[in-house]
Amino acid sequence: MSRIKSLLSNLKSQGKTALIPYITAGDPNPGMTVELMHALVEEGADILELGVPFSDPMADGPVIQKAVERALEYNVSLRDVLQMVAQFRQKNDKTPIILMGYLNPIEAMGYQTFADKAKSVGVDAVLTVDMPPEESSGYLEVMQSAGLDRIFLVSPTTPDSRLQAVNEQGSGFVYYVSLKGVTGSSALNTDEVTHQVNHLKTIMNLPVGIGFGIRNGDTAYEMAKVGDAIIVGSALVSLIEQNASADQAVIMDAISEKMCEFRRGIDQADAEKA
Repeated sequence: MSRIKSLLSNLKSQGKTALIPYITAGDPNPGMTVELMHALVEEGADILELGVPFSDPMADGPVIQKAVERALEYNVSLRDVLQMVAQFRQKNDKTPIILMGYLNPIEAMGYQTFADKAKSVGVDAVLTVDMPPEESSGYLEVMQSAGLDRIFLVSPTTPDSRLQAVNEQGSGFVYYVSLKGVTGSSALNTDEVTHQVNHLKTIMNLPVGIGFGIRNGDTAYEMAKVGDAIIVGSALVSLIEQNASADQAVIMDAISEKMCEFRRGIDQADAEKA
């Protein structure tokens, strides 16, 4: 059983919802990434999602695009990101790590080389935005043989046929994009998300993580009523951007405060479900 599957199963048995924060590796500078990862765990993160910088982040909104630009100013590569994971694992060998990014850097490294290296440094899963299940033959087999979970994005407009394919080919959990648009969108309709997630659960046996549009404790609270995991990204990356020129301690304090807000919202929802 993978680290992600084991964790989510254990949390579900306790009536708890996972908190999954996202940051871009190398933002605001490469030296801070590992420390930020540890800080996120200290403030209640159950799983970490680490963005791999890529020059054409087409699925990301302006906030994360700017974070990618800041990381690329330091020429942060996929190999650098894997080294960051290895460094993190020197102190933490329990918290699952997802690498989120695009296919090009993985293709450039080679599927097998990437999969072997990712597994050896302690990566648990890959979320490749531009790799739909219909086109993933070869890629999926390599990732699966290395023991890496394959996480796919689904949205309000994903047809049932693709949902079934994701259920068959994915693992770990399915990432439900709660909005039509790019990361950082804000018009979250909680009733619609609840309806869509309940529909997902009639087709899929994977846990459902909900992301996009979760900007504060209130939206985290609402989404935790229906999701198995809550994924937060742009709200945290915005804080890094706002404080990018400040001392490291200022960034850490801002991230810690926001994480506490998300954690409180999720925990409140879990308590009410008990």
